Amino acid sequence: MIGTVTNHFTFAGSASALPNQAAKVRRRISSEAGHALEKLGHAIEYLTDEFMNEEGRPPFRRDGRLEAIEILMAANRRVYLDCPQLPSLRERLSSLIHRHV
Repeated sequence: MIGTVTNHFTFAGSASALPNQAAKVRRRISSEAGHALEKLGHAIEYLTDEFMNEEGRPPFRRDGRLEAIEILMAANRRVYLDCPQLPSLRERLSSLIHRHV
């Protein structure tokens, strides 16, 4: 049987700290931003896996990895939020209707 980690970490400024409205906004992600998001995601995943899989050591020692994960997560959010927003279906329909009225 595979063991699973049941701990949940919440980092300052994590996605759960964003308002619900931000989760509903779609963005146009350029290939450059997409590559940056991919690389940042891999780095976050690597550090998190390394941190969680360490055996025989106290789980919450302050060695800088948590801070590094937080910095990478903030950079990931910044790259994503800097991408232009796409209008919602409602906004597109409204603009289409108003142009033809």
